[in-house]
Amino acid sequence: MIGIFGTDGVRSRINTGPMRAEYIVRLALAAGEYFISKNNSFNKSSKPIVVIGKDTRLSGYMLEAALVSGFTSIGMDCRLLGPIPTAGVAYLTHSLRAELGVMISASHNPHFDNGIKLFGPDGFKLDDDIELQISNLLQGSISLAEPALLGRAKRMVDSVARYVEFSKAKFSPKLSLNSLKIVLDCANGAAYKTGPNTLRELGATVIPISVEPNGLNINASCGATEPENLVNAVKVHSADIGISLDGDADRVILCDEKGVIHDGDTLLAILALDMHYNGTLTGPVVGTVMTNLALERLFDSHKIAFKRASVGDRYILEKLKKDGGNLGGEPSGHILLPEITRCGDGLIAALKILELLVLSQKPASEFLHLFTPIPQKLVNIPNVDKAVLKSDLVKIQIQEIEKRLADKGRLLIRPSGTEPVIRVMVEAENAKVIEKTIDEVCSIFT
Repeated sequence: MIGIFGTDGVRSRINTGPMRAEYIVRLALAAGEYFISKNNSFNKSSKPIVVIGKDTRLSGYMLEAALVSGFTSIGMDCRLLGPIPTAGVAYLTHSLRAELGVMISASHNPHFDNGIKLFGPDGFKLDDDIELQISNLLQGSISLAEPALLGRAKRMVDSVARYVEFSKAKFSPKLSLNSLKIVLDCANGAAYKTGPNTLRELGATVIPISVEPNGLNINASCGATEPENLVNAVKVHSADIGISLDGDADRVILCDEKGVIHDGDTLLAILALDMHYNGTLTGPVVGTVMTNLALERLFDSHKIAFKRASVGDRYILEKLKKDGGNLGGEPSGHILLPEITRCGDGLIAALKILELLVLSQKPASEFLHLFTPIPQKLVNIPNVDKAVLKSDLVKIQIQEIEKRLADKGRLLIRPSGTEPVIRVMVEAENAKVIEKTIDEVCSIFT
């Protein structure tokens, strides 16, 4: 059980591995034990509080019940938020002065997966060392609360409204979205209420799609990872712009009025240039190893410092904290604005872009086109043990491919932190070079 956390919490197919009810009870006990024993900020006159949110997966009900069983049995009071974006859990954990926040979600994965993300009292995701200590606590005996000291659980009926007001407050009060018709794809996920409500209350004409969750259709042919429906809806409704979130709404991608998709690199470019020329950008902008080389060149031409982190918003945030930065993101649509939000927040990132779009008085297709990405291709090789990447033979084979690629492009091979796959990315100006390199790499693992 040691080291059960991946790049974004604990994640697995439901009713397998760590996503079994009895395991989740133990995880809640271990997390509760850690925060009760380590955190000295508790109000000793009341029980410590844990905030629990979820997306719209059917399995969320089971995992929520298991978490409540574990936390209340160790003496923590539970505040149940219901379906709400991950960023809403981060915000309310800090706002309610809770000791711990929990989001039940497998993000962009299909309904049959689920996961647990943990947040500390500051609303930020837990550091690796804290997750490791919680993993270690799972191994031993954990003392339960005396009967009179059991925790209580109650639902917060205003959690969605609180998060909507928080989101609206991040949009400039001097501006309005009255002039925009916006298609919003909520992936049948956690933002199916918060997203449309926020945009409407800021004045936009909203065409919501994928806002009818049934427990099984989250991320199914919709959302930030499958934008075809968004593109079609933008064209059919002659919308000014389209916004697509993923299952827990921590990712966002955009679609202009012509139906062209713009990923997280475009959002990062727009925000960085605006902050740079307004004097509000601090430290280097942080991307990831997946960030397009064309974006790095754009930053260089504007004398904007740029650094790369490992894939995953938590690693971007770590580097931002280390270097004093206030903007980071990755192509998948995670945008980090740590002075505004405590984790990736697709809705608020979109609101900051919409502010600038309104001010520009340009069509989205013109406003969003800041650079031409260098072609990239990403391939997932399934059912490969990531340990194979440590093989000396495999390392030599990869090095030989990298030598042949040389200055023609860029190769990245990494194990997924959330799925049993090896991810291969090749970036090059020449499409034939990309295809040849992909084939060579895939032949190593197949």
